[in-house]
Amino acid sequence: MESSFFFPLSSAILDKVTINGDGMSVNLAPGLNLERLAAPTMLALREVFQGIDANSCPGSYNFHLHTVYSDGQLRPEVLMESAIAIGLKGLAITDHHSINGYFQAQIWLDNWKLNNCDRKLTAPTLWSGMEINANLLNIEVHILAYAFEPGHSSLQPYLHGKGAIGDAYEAENVINAIHQAGGLAVLAHPCRYRISANKLIPEAASFGIDGVETFYAYTNPNPWCPSPKQTILVKELAADWGLFNTCGTDTHGVDLLQRL
Repeated sequence: MESSFFFPLSSAILDKVTINGDGMSVNLAPGLNLERLAAPTMLALREVFQGIDANSCPGSYNFHLHTVYSDGQLRPEVLMESAIAIGLKGLAITDHHSINGYFQAQIWLDNWKLNNCDRKLTAPTLWSGMEINANLLNIEVHILAYAFEPGHSSLQPYLHGKGAIGDAYEAENVINAIHQAGGLAVLAHPCRYRISANKLIPEAASFGIDGVETFYAYTNPNPWCPSPKQTILVKELAADWGLFNTCGTDTHGVDLLQRL
């Protein structure tokens, strides 16, 4: 069974998004402007990634956030309200194998801009995002996808609320699918796996990955700050392999400034 959700939309987006009963996959009205939903561009994000450092997250940028559309506690509109209150310049919602949270957040943000154009608050930039399970060196890792075209066919195996199987599960094919959709691929929290980042990052780089989540708080400290030892290692490996450094809180709770 399907449920239809109607929103007061900006003139750039049509008036219907249909979310399937599984809560994870989405059907779009034929005229829905996917290019508008995919904006801003991958090139703009590349420029932002070039300037990311240890002080970027969580106050200026946050590229790892979850909503109720995977395993997070925040509804997309509440997450966006928090992002504006914090003063974020840019962010991405990276639900596991779902872009429904991103769609709803983008719609909410478009309407917020229309209704607050005369206020001093600045709207953050929202990029499309998703977290995808993949096999790399015979272990499961997570690959973050950013700034991709949401409706691209290459991403269909990864939009069903659970990990893909077969060839689609292989890291090389996940990275290729993200690139085919015009996006950037980043290895999430590279020091959280059973195999060392010293091995994982070169392997991911050989498949064309674009970046690594360098600034990550592995011990969930309060206040949030990237783990020093892991940051040094991952940053050095990123430099060795010509990869972007990214940052994110990996928020699953209700506070964008913490993981939980």
